[in-house]
Amino acid sequence: MARSRRGRERLSAAEARRIALAAQGFADGRPARPGGHALRRVLKQVGLLQIDSVNVLARGHYLTLFGRLGPYPLELVDKATWYAPRRLFEYWGHEASLLPVATQPLLRWRMQRAHDDAWGGMRRVAQERPELVERVLAEVAERGPIAASDVEEEGTRRAEPWWNWSEAKRALEFLFWSGQITSARRRRFERLYDLPERVLPREVVCAPSPAPEDAQRELVRVAARSLGVAAERDLRDYFRLPLADTRARVAELAEAGELMPVAVEGWSAPAYMWHETSVPRRVDGRALIGPFDSLLWERSRVERLFGFRYRIEIYVPAPKRVHGYYVLPFLLGDRLVGRVDLKADRAAGELRVQAAHGEPDAPPETASALIDELRAMAGWLGLDRVAVKQRGNLARALRREANLHGGGVSPRMPSRNALRA
Repeated sequence: MARSRRGRERLSAAEARRIALAAQGFADGRPARPGGHALRRVLKQVGLLQIDSVNVLARGHYLTLFGRLGPYPLELVDKATWYAPRRLFEYWGHEASLLPVATQPLLRWRMQRAHDDAWGGMRRVAQERPELVERVLAEVAERGPIAASDVEEEGTRRAEPWWNWSEAKRALEFLFWSGQITSARRRRFERLYDLPERVLPREVVCAPSPAPEDAQRELVRVAARSLGVAAERDLRDYFRLPLADTRARVAELAEAGELMPVAVEGWSAPAYMWHETSVPRRVDGRALIGPFDSLLWERSRVERLFGFRYRIEIYVPAPKRVHGYYVLPFLLGDRLVGRVDLKADRAAGELRVQAAHGEPDAPPETASALIDELRAMAGWLGLDRVAVKQRGNLARALRREANLHGGGVSPRMPSRNALRA
């Protein structure tokens, strides 16, 4: 069996950590003026951006790019996603995601399995009320782009309504999962559905559908490049691939020499390194990592790489939360050295640090580096100052650093409208 480009069979924990960070785009340095080239570079590195409805700070896909680019104009993402010529489209990649349009044919096997794989409510409405699904599809074809609330309103206006709201929404979501409709844009974060041929580039719509095995193999390749070094479960989780299919595709890529088996210090699971991966000598990162960032998707991987236990506590009752409601880990160098619970109070013009916790091995410069990143984020969000509450073992040092700057922030981005979308 072939070995890695550098003939590596073993990796230290530090080497694996640096490989992972470089693969995710944290070793490149931030561009002085982020533009379309920078956006394309990050998308090539991470493969897709997870979307999430929580907007206590900023939407998840915006935060993923901020972590790698720093303050950037949000129009970069919105134009690429919602306006022609579209570079991104919305679908179930790793949860709800924005993906490069070229990825759409690679996910058609998932669309074709909608009757078996879609969530229960969607499957039930497709199985029990196929005539409703056809009517909703006709409604989208006639009136799209259209929201679920618009479809429901149309139904209630009829003398004999076809559906209630939940049935209409389930039918739309089944059609979305099965690829018969797609998201044209969002209105106050509500999807507006339309037909793919009216949304996606013609060359994408007309592209032939690869065999499921070929498509899955390519998705594993994307995951492997984006992860650098990974266990099988990490590769599977990136696009939420089926277990048996992932094992078969990983074995095929290993046999072909594209995935190189390696032993990683401290990992009990076998690991694979992408065959073009090299080991960076150092990674000098500094970034706030959003809760839905691809670096954090597989929690066991985060623990293996960083010795950092991370859980999203949004749905944990407030008295039982350990670190806070919306917590972002802080990357400094090649380690996750702390975490901050953040809230954008737009009415008060404040980026509020509800809590700040440092890891036991956090270096002395953590608070100073973190306040710089928080000030940059506040300016990007259009906020006037950073306000630090006295909760967490890093709060006092962080508050001291904030006071040294008078609470001021870095220069604002010229537009912030998209942050409210």
